[in-house]
Amino acid sequence: MAAPNNGGSRDGSAKSAVADQISQSVQSTSNLLHLMLQSSPSHAQLMKLPKNLLAKTSTIKNTELVLEQMPQVISSLDAHVESGLQSVPHLNTVVQLLSNMQSSQLKSLSRAQLTRQQEPEPLEQHSQGN
Repeated sequence: MAAPNNGGSRDGSAKSAVADQISQSVQSTSNLLHLMLQSSPSHAQLMKLPKNLLAKTSTIKNTELVLEQMPQVISSLDAHVESGLQSVPHLNTVVQLLSNMQSSQLKSLSRAQLTRQQEPEPLEQHSQGN
């Protein structure tokens, strides 16, 4: 059990390092944009870029949280898929039962229609007499 804890701390430090690098990249890009805005004659093109990349930091942090939760989500989804796969034989039985019920109902309807077609219909004969 020592290995998972050790691996978990490595994952945490790796995630932290990646988050720090992303934050530093955002900060550097923001600084670069500010410098370019001050010195570049093509202000119109630069103005199309995000006004303040630091405003994107919260989005980056949210992305970090989502990425941290992904292993648990994938594991949970995998468990549900596995459970579903174990239920397939039962589902096949249910499908066969439903098919048999449908077939039986169709046979009953066919017999009822044949019986109605073979019987004389007094209403039609009565209405023709009028």
